[in-house]
Amino acid sequence: MIWQNIHYLWFLLLIPALAAGIWWYRRKLHKKREQYFEDSLFEKLRRGYWDTGETIQSASLYLGLLFLAIALAGPKIGTEVREVQRQGVDLLVALDLSASMNAEDIRPSRLDKAKYEISRLVDRLEGDRVGLVVFTGDAYLQSPMTLDYSAMRLFLDIVDSDQMPSTSTDFSAAMETARQAFESIDEESGSTEAAKVMLILSDGENHGEGYSQELEALTSMGVSIYTVGIGTTAGANIPLYDASGSLIGNKRDAQGQVVTTRLEPQVLRDIAGQGDGEYYAIETGGESIDGFLGRLDELQQGEFASQEYADYKNQYQWLAGIGLAFLVVSMGVSNYRKR
Repeated sequence: MIWQNIHYLWFLLLIPALAAGIWWYRRKLHKKREQYFEDSLFEKLRRGYWDTGETIQSASLYLGLLFLAIALAGPKIGTEVREVQRQGVDLLVALDLSASMNAEDIRPSRLDKAKYEISRLVDRLEGDRVGLVVFTGDAYLQSPMTLDYSAMRLFLDIVDSDQMPSTSTDFSAAMETARQAFESIDEESGSTEAAKVMLILSDGENHGEGYSQELEALTSMGVSIYTVGIGTTAGANIPLYDASGSLIGNKRDAQGQVVTTRLEPQVLRDIAGQGDGEYYAIETGGESIDGFLGRLDELQQGEFASQEYADYKNQYQWLAGIGLAFLVVSMGVSNYRKR
């Protein structure tokens, strides 16, 4: 046997305290009565009084409180089998790790803001499968599709632009990796009714040759592609920091000119339009992806997993019922009876 709320058992100490208090009060009342009445006279004044009724009242009151206190503690005895179903959508997040994502026109930086919004997204998920793709000129499946949100957060926390061999951006690489990830889950768990969603977070700069072929392959699989543009159209420099975190300058191109990176929303709008999704913009630190979160709740959900587990069985109902019955008896029994 285990207890749901074992601290409620402290209420059991109130029962003997209540009994002691009632006993003390009656004893004090009896001493005062002896000053004015003889026992024989008091018995005449109290004709019809039933001592057994008073005993039943007191015993029922204490027993009722005893059972209710134990019921509040939530005893669990025996086991029962429960089934839990996990339902949601298949969501694959693609995060741009190119050097331009280190620009600080969105505080603290474009990349940090993107990671924060993804973390908020994971916090909102309930039963959805989620995975993470990181990409620059190449793309990698950082976290495969999973229902383990703690693992997803762990993979997200260690993401950094320094982990990628390339500093450019190629959307086709991200889409190809996403297509392989969706194909993999279809092979492992079979096709479900769940909506397939890809969410791309980027500043929109694209240095690849094109992405139309990979985009068409995703849409033919039924994948909806949503995009989030992070940055400002005014642009910003790309700061460089040393190992101690001190600013050492700004990124420069091959000619030695300081690089200015700008949000290019049109690329992301085109991807979302062709991918049957929507485009969202984060151009200030106060903006978020709440629009996408609301849209996610409207998508078709499917059943991913059905798991059975044994749990202790609640037994407080019986104890509460017995306790209430004793209290009813305590209030219903009279101290007097007809002679």
